[in-house]
Amino acid sequence: MKQVRLYQNTLLKVGDHLILDEYCSHHLIKVLRFPQGKNITLFNGDGINYSAKVISSKKKCEVLILTKEQNLSESKLNLTLAQGIAKGEKMDFLIQKAVELGVNKIVPIMSEHCVVKLKGEKLTKRQLHWQKIVFGACEQSGRSIVPSVETPITLNDFLDQTTTNGFILHHRSTQTLLELEHMNEATILIGPEGGLSEKEIEQATSAGYQSLLLGSRVLRTETASLVAIANMQLLWGS
Repeated sequence: MKQVRLYQNTLLKVGDHLILDEYCSHHLIKVLRFPQGKNITLFNGDGINYSAKVISSKKKCEVLILTKEQNLSESKLNLTLAQGIAKGEKMDFLIQKAVELGVNKIVPIMSEHCVVKLKGEKLTKRQLHWQKIVFGACEQSGRSIVPSVETPITLNDFLDQTTTNGFILHHRSTQTLLELEHMNEATILIGPEGGLSEKEIEQATSAGYQSLLLGSRVLRTETASLVAIANMQLLWGS
């Protein structure tokens, strides 16, 4: 059986007994039918893997934390994705794959061409949904640092924030990644399905963002974001 990794939002300490939360207990007992006496890996976002033995798997799952080990899977590149909010499952897919590729932070951006309108309770629920996707992506990809999904923000408000090595992706640029020097931190800004408007591109470049071209073909937003992340990781990260 593949090594099971589960996120627990609590302090983890070697020698402690722990009752897993409702979701993870259900996943182990009902979905995986995980056998008592076998080991799983837990993480809480502190960068450490905790090996734990399942000692009870009745209504709730109880584990004993056995050992801990530093997780060395994180990239050397501190990467933020500022992503124009895409529709439905596209945004879910994009967040999942961005985490697998090593992004450290995701900022959903409300821009001029965004079709999705979020506010109030709907916004809160969507942000929680996205953060759950992040947990699952960390479990699958072997990460023990949990990237954050920030509260959706307007492009204007985002551009008012201080950014190190900001890049805006659009197909009218001429600069490519191969022309840039090595860096340890970067922010990628990309629009939703309809892209960023000319005005928004001008605002971003005025705020210090460099235009960046990924290739001679026009890419969908979910493709462009992931290609940019993968290439930056290849050049500057892991």
